Amino acid sequence: MAGATRDELLADAVRLREQGRHEQARQRLLTLAARYPEDREVAYQTAWAHDVLGREAEAVPFYERGLDGPGLTAEDRRGAFLGLGSTYRVLGRYEEAVGTLRRAVAEFPDDGALRTFLAMALFHTDDHHEAMRLLLTLVATTSEDPYVRRYRRAIEQYARDLRATV
Repeated sequence: MAGATRDELLADAVRLREQGRHEQARQRLLTLAARYPEDREVAYQTAWAHDVLGREAEAVPFYERGLDGPGLTAEDRRGAFLGLGSTYRVLGRYEEAVGTLRRAVAEFPDDGALRTFLAMALFHTDDHHEAMRLLLTLVATTSEDPYVRRYRRAIEQYARDLRATV
């Protein structure tokens, strides 16, 4: 794709990833990342390409670069936070996972996926009470199950203090 613009090259790499041609996409994105080292969107897409191939450790610096300043859309920023937090957790870097996902939840408080991944990271730091609080609150506020909805107030109360007894 000689003479192609940055946008065309990026769109082509994303298309390759979406078609399941992950290694080709990764190679193209690495080339783009070298050419545009400060480009947050290229960094995020490069991280994603590594992550989808199970190359989590290699994805981390690209996720970090993608989140290091403005340049991502809100949707891509959510994805980068989730990707980085989840990747840290998978790599056993639990405190970093919690810190990243806490930042994400502060920025996107209504994102249930981010809160769920934060709960998983908290589990690994032995903060089981906070993990359960997050999950119970999420279930109580988002479930369409009629039985959960019937007990929503009780679930929300227990979410505030699961240790409470009468």
